[in-house]
Amino acid sequence: MSAEPPTSTTSIQDPEVWAARTKIATLAHLMFERRLTDAAGGNVSARVGTLVCITPRFAGSRRQWNLRAEDVLVADMEANIVEGKGDISREAKVHFRLHHDFGHLGTGVIHAHARNVLVFAATATPMPPVLEATRKFGEIPVVKYAAAHSHLLAENIAAAIASQQARIAGHAAAAIAPYHGLFLIGRDLDAAFDAVERIDNNAYCILMGKQLMSSDLLAESRAKMEATILDFEHSEKH
Repeated sequence: MSAEPPTSTTSIQDPEVWAARTKIATLAHLMFERRLTDAAGGNVSARVGTLVCITPRFAGSRRQWNLRAEDVLVADMEANIVEGKGDISREAKVHFRLHHDFGHLGTGVIHAHARNVLVFAATATPMPPVLEATRKFGEIPVVKYAAAHSHLLAENIAAAIASQQARIAGHAAAAIAPYHGLFLIGRDLDAAFDAVERIDNNAYCILMGKQLMSSDLLAESRAKMEATILDFEHSEKH
């Protein structure tokens, strides 16, 4: 799936369209299994030329992300469905805005309710990189609040991505919508999926690291363990 701007209308019969629909179905379910999104929402899309393949509305709440390739919708760049049954997600506004604005840099867009990232969304907290694997994404910014499904949310996410768009061609650029979740665009769908998991792992490390640094590393329990073992070893010798 090339990131180059399309020069002619893409046919629905193009083998790359079916390949994209198949990969989206596979990765969407994998995201759900790995708790990178939940039943409440999320979306996965990939641009193939002048077409966008995207997960349908209610893919999580009604299908638990058990999608087949034919369940993935195909739309033109104006979000008009040209193939597939069902409605397009209301959150598709962000996807199509990112495909419009940054399609020359990347083709894969993901909105995720990743479990650990949601803590940062719930607290409207930007996320710094703490792992070598996430340095390339820089600090993940939190955008100004806008209602889910709104054009304003799409504008806010696009503005945040625009300030770091050089990261897209290298891997991906991301932003956090407060009280909502993660949005990102990658150079392709594989890069986008990989970025979601790296960013969620980064969030986990921050959250667990804070617990570790504020604890006494279970000093009382460790002391009890050592005493119990020493007592046992002493009794074994006598």
